[in-house]
Amino acid sequence: MPEPEEEDFAAMFEASERARRVSKGQIIDGTIVAIGDASALVDVGGKSEAAIDIAELKDDDGRVEVKVGDRIKAMVVSTAGELKLSRRLALGAATAAQLEDAFHARLPVEGKVERAVKGGYEVRIARQRAFCPMSQIDTARNTEPAQHEGRIYKFRIIEYKEGGRNIIVSRRALLEEEQQASAAEVRKSIVEGAIIAGRVASVRDFGAFVDLGGGVQGLLHVSEMAWERVPDARQFVKAGDEITVKVLRLDADKQKISLGLKQLAADPWSRAAGTYKLGQLLTGRVTRVAEFGPFVELEPGIEGLVPLSESGVPREADVKKAFRVGDEIQVVVLDVDAAARRIRLSVTAVQKSREADEVREYTARTDSAPAEKFGSMADKLRDALKPKE
Repeated sequence: MPEPEEEDFAAMFEASERARRVSKGQIIDGTIVAIGDASALVDVGGKSEAAIDIAELKDDDGRVEVKVGDRIKAMVVSTAGELKLSRRLALGAATAAQLEDAFHARLPVEGKVERAVKGGYEVRIARQRAFCPMSQIDTARNTEPAQHEGRIYKFRIIEYKEGGRNIIVSRRALLEEEQQASAAEVRKSIVEGAIIAGRVASVRDFGAFVDLGGGVQGLLHVSEMAWERVPDARQFVKAGDEITVKVLRLDADKQKISLGLKQLAADPWSRAAGTYKLGQLLTGRVTRVAEFGPFVELEPGIEGLVPLSESGVPREADVKKAFRVGDEIQVVVLDVDAAARRIRLSVTAVQKSREADEVREYTARTDSAPAEKFGSMADKLRDALKPKE
């Protein structure tokens, strides 16, 4: 059984550890243990109490609205020397002087996004109005302005001028700090083959950058978005979209992460061998035209090639003029190699197939003609040729 001195030491050690873990800008709970004329003492679980100005505990009429034993929520505004708290900063009810202190101490403040204005947003912090530039409202670019209106966020004051009449704030600065703090942990959790949720941070011609948390981003290349051809990544995803992706490759040295989206859907080529047969007549859409022939989409994710020799276009002619992207054409399947993800198609075989159908139709029509009809015609011809008596 531990001695009382050991228990006291353990309790003091735990209290000191808790005190050390408190950082500036942190919101903590505490219990008021004493109220004086200028300040009050708050027990926050550390070896010594924290101090808070008595003005922070008064209502609009100047009366102290708390008593000893009450629990309050406050923000740590200083850890130098003594632990100093601010209740109004935590409640978003700071005065102009306190906002100036928060600016110099780089403390976060709470504000409500009132409305979108030219170039950014009007933000109300306590009784003060502030401006948040469009680029500073989020880490994701090109988000819909209206989606932030009415939201309450934490901001950092990046400019404080004219006694508080000109305040500029940034939410992005706080988000990036939070991301950097957790980036190392996030990277540990990302492994090849993992399926994780993320948010589209930006979209480029070649694909989209996806935020996987902690500021860690991966590239979702346009070729990995869908099994079918995606001509424009911006038509498929947009900044701010929440999506689930698969980690395809990791390059630890370059800190590059390659992502895939189509891998979470069934591969249409897995059933191609049973779907497409030799000699089958199909209708498809021209997706691109190369010098050696056009590519034809038979279904989303399945494309076949019409070789120049099967296109019906003379070698000296321009195949790109004969086939236009978006055209619907009929083709005949010549060969299917599902393992190699290749299908060979023919346009000339379509005409041959039509001709064969016409021959079969003509033959069937001829064979079904009544024999007596031809016989009666022959009899009449013979009668007509008989010499008259």
